[in-house]
Amino acid sequence: MRALASWCGALAGLLAILIGGLVPAALFLPAPEPILLPLPVTWQVPALLLCAMVSGPRAGVMAAVGYLSLGLLSLPVFHGGGGLNYVLEPGFGYLAGFVPAAWLTGRLAQQDGMDDLPRQSLCALAGLLVLQICGVLNLALGALLGRWSLGFPELLMQFSIGPLPAQMLLCIGAGLLSIVLRRLLIIEP
Repeated sequence: MRALASWCGALAGLLAILIGGLVPAALFLPAPEPILLPLPVTWQVPALLLCAMVSGPRAGVMAAVGYLSLGLLSLPVFHGGGGLNYVLEPGFGYLAGFVPAAWLTGRLAQQDGMDDLPRQSLCALAGLLVLQICGVLNLALGALLGRWSLGFPELLMQFSIGPLPAQMLLCIGAGLLSIVLRRLLIIEP
């Protein structure tokens, strides 16, 4: 029964991540000029963290692996498309960070006493930190090897520092939603 719950949670998480990519397009919010970031903040990261906080680390990792698999199999679920060549993009380190971020977030959220907004938000922020570390390591390694046309400071601003404040705010929202969903679904921490 526990395995079935993990699969159901992973499938729900995968769907949430995919839908998270569609929400900003559906809202049709006007962008201020000039746009500083070529990589917009999407709802896929908070959807992944929410899945891990509600369903646990196993379901979160399965949802992350499913999302990465869909994108690497040429389904356009990543920002800018998909396909195996996406591994060579500067932003792929952040996508690869989905797996450890989901595991850590789910593991922390399942600890005793983690049933209030500040603690759930901190769980999501810990997952975001892991995701950022993976992404920055990929940027640094690529810059060292000369794989990117831009320098490391520009890449860091575009992919990490620029989207970070909005991602942190979305982590608080994911923490709030996780509390509501855990109570509705009667999930014990």
